Amino acid sequence: METQNSSNIEQMMVAIGQHARIAARAMAKASGEQKNRALSNIAAAIRRDVSKILAANARDVERAKTNGNDAAFIDRLTMTEKSIETMALGLLQIVSLGDPVGHIGAFKKQASGILIAQMRVPLGVIGIIYESRPNVTIDAAALCLKSGNAVILRGGSEAIDSNTYLAGLIQEGLAAAQLPATAVQVVKTTDRAAVGKMITMTEYIDVIVPRGGKSLIARLMADGRVPMIKHLDGICHTYIDEGANLDLAIRVCDNAKTQRYAPCNAMETLLVNTKIASAVLPPLCKIYQDKGVELRVDPKTRKILEESGFVHLVDATEEDWRTEYLAPILSIKTVENLDEAIDHIEHYGSKHTDAIITQNQAHADRFLREVDSASVMVNTSTRFADGFEYGLGAEIGISNDKLHARGPVGLEGLTSLKYVVMGHGEIRQ
Repeated sequence: METQNSSNIEQMMVAIGQHARIAARAMAKASGEQKNRALSNIAAAIRRDVSKILAANARDVERAKTNGNDAAFIDRLTMTEKSIETMALGLLQIVSLGDPVGHIGAFKKQASGILIAQMRVPLGVIGIIYESRPNVTIDAAALCLKSGNAVILRGGSEAIDSNTYLAGLIQEGLAAAQLPATAVQVVKTTDRAAVGKMITMTEYIDVIVPRGGKSLIARLMADGRVPMIKHLDGICHTYIDEGANLDLAIRVCDNAKTQRYAPCNAMETLLVNTKIASAVLPPLCKIYQDKGVELRVDPKTRKILEESGFVHLVDATEEDWRTEYLAPILSIKTVENLDEAIDHIEHYGSKHTDAIITQNQAHADRFLREVDSASVMVNTSTRFADGFEYGLGAEIGISNDKLHARGPVGLEGLTSLKYVVMGHGEIRQ
């Protein structure tokens, strides 16, 4: 798609916003059956048009190769028959989830006689800004639709053909379920000015969900006026307490770092109590080095590991403690006690996900209370910080903010609450 002048971008984005706002009213009152029918229609259309989806994606991939993008970028962009089927299955999984919209909690009777409860309602219009992966077009649209919202999707310019074709299938599925096709709109320009406009459209967009790298999210945070559900960094810690089971600690910490390196819930810093460090660090770090993980260590950790014959250690710098590697690199620090571990997490952490390995219930309880992160864990891997693993069915992202949604954001995270009041003619005295 070609870039446009600023006046055309302004007009286009305003028109998209107006259509989304109207569609949001229709989606808010749509029945669960109607929304599920739309999602099933979309899944069927995806399975019907596999070859056409692959053709659109091939154009994106060819363009990316011509532009000199690296192999990892190409891999994120490329769709296959398997990944397309996964999208269809994901839609059907969301169909199977309960509909949160309209649910009313238990009523509480007040002294005045009125009954008070809260009803779950859609947020309205959600704007999603993302990079590379075309599957986000389907995943994000499905979650927004199921939760009764309209959505504006602005994918990366590298996936414009894939995203546009998928959006057409989504709109086809909506229309067949007698829902407005404009409940899902893709911004069909690669001009970055569209993003700049989108993140300031407070009259049309209720919340922005950015899905992408740190530079993208930092830019949106700096320039945006629309509230966001987001996290900037995933600097996740695991603390091995003096009361840890060694075998459990080794198994969990190995998984937390090496099961996958790129996700935001992978462990980036390991903290180890000095009383257990000599017992747990050598066998655990042998596993890491055998798997090709670079170890960046503080002086205490270096001394313990060198006495056990370890070489190829790197001295950790101040910057390492605040770095999200997303790679086979791990920072390790030996600490005196639980207090020092919590202080380190408070100073350097990103409030994403942090874990303690311990058999001391009092220490576990303190960690859960005092570590101010979206997910805090005891005796398990940080890799579980995920909407699917939390039983949410799917997630639109992770939030480390404190208002509204926090942690993995599923269907309920894309809704809000309003009070409902039932009376019997009561008047306030």
